[in-house]
Amino acid sequence: MRTLITGGRIVTAVDDYTADLLIDGETVALIGGDLSSMVGEVDRRIDASNKLVLPGGIDPHTHFDLPFGGASSSDDFETGARAAAFGGTTSVIDFAVQYKGQALNEALDAWFAKAEGKAGIDYGFHLIVTDLPDERLPELGAMIDQGVSSFKLFMAYPGVFLVDDGTIFKAMSAAGDRGGLICMHAENGVVIDVLVKRALAEGRTAPKYHALTRPTRAEAEGVHRAIAIAEMAGSPVYIVHLSCYDALREVQAARDLGLPAYAETCPQYLFLDDSLYEGENFDGAKYVMTPPLRDKANQEMLWRGLRMNDLQVISTDHCPFCMKEKELGRDDFSKIPNGGPGVEHRMSLVYDGGVAAGRISLNRFVELTSTSAAKIFGLFPKKGTIAVGSDADIVIFDPHREATISAATHHMRVDYSAYEGRRVRGVVETVLSRGRVVVENGEYHAPAGSGRFIKRGIFAGK
Repeated sequence: MRTLITGGRIVTAVDDYTADLLIDGETVALIGGDLSSMVGEVDRRIDASNKLVLPGGIDPHTHFDLPFGGASSSDDFETGARAAAFGGTTSVIDFAVQYKGQALNEALDAWFAKAEGKAGIDYGFHLIVTDLPDERLPELGAMIDQGVSSFKLFMAYPGVFLVDDGTIFKAMSAAGDRGGLICMHAENGVVIDVLVKRALAEGRTAPKYHALTRPTRAEAEGVHRAIAIAEMAGSPVYIVHLSCYDALREVQAARDLGLPAYAETCPQYLFLDDSLYEGENFDGAKYVMTPPLRDKANQEMLWRGLRMNDLQVISTDHCPFCMKEKELGRDDFSKIPNGGPGVEHRMSLVYDGGVAAGRISLNRFVELTSTSAAKIFGLFPKKGTIAVGSDADIVIFDPHREATISAATHHMRVDYSAYEGRRVRGVVETVLSRGRVVVENGEYHAPAGSGRFIKRGIFAGK
């Protein structure tokens, strides 16, 4: 299959030029001016005049088909991949979960079974580690050999995911020695657990108390501790879903010292704020996620962190639950399943609020939504850029068109939108995954199971 994309403005993290692009099979074969007369017969031509031609988005933080809080996230690998593709994301890195007593390989196999035969775009895995006695440490290296080169540890959720500081140090040391990367959910979960119990004892059960019992200082303390442990272990660390300026300052301080500390934030922390917890009729439950939404004053500081490269990635932490599942916590906020939808609208939201609003450049937009994740998580240059030999993961993006986000039109399998009614400028038009057109004219063309597992390389710095 040979596809010629003509007349588009090709933008990567470092380039910005108008050219034609020839795809041969699954990879980019040729880039140049006016290729129509040079390449001979092709199977498909796509006119990208007046459009942006971008590398496919990479979302390194999704939770498809995740059991949590007495429910399971409502998007599985089939529906989640479809929604991601409609939003211009062509690769996701999801989280396989090791439960107490499991071998790491057993945990990974369980998530392979969830994804195989369903995902229509490419996918990789991080591995959530909850049980790591000394005899299991060599299993981290075995995972890296299989292309699972990053591991997530939690400082939150006592009795479920939380691991102690000694386990974090051992994991960082062992993974770091083999070129692996530890991703940290950084909050002081032990203190938060006390705050939650106090609130419930005082009859404070509404969704807003989810946010009030998880203060920004608890996140900042966790980030500080995670970076300090990584420094002692001599390993890099990646902070997931950073939500506030208190936590960002800890990352900035570490990077100013030259430490290999990296962090992501998410659209919900850039565009939504804690006033939404005051909604009537239990509406605030839609926004119960961890970390919670913060005071609006944090948003511009996060944007500054994105501009200055103190934050390297915008992911989504996509973990949706329908309202019937959220109802599990109507009388106890601590029982509301944590998480919300977002994988479909990341690219348009960030373009609208970042590029169109003058906060970041177009090159930085590509870097934050694709290239940085590819470099940090061992995918570059196969993915995350447009170059000869790279996978033909391509998004044709209309920077002038506008759309309104709504649950009535989105493709995520969830009955509400966190951004209901929000008007965005910048819309995904056509999406190719390894040369296959997977989204075109509002229709999805990727058969279930046509996505591939991505075997990732080791952490090489960024």
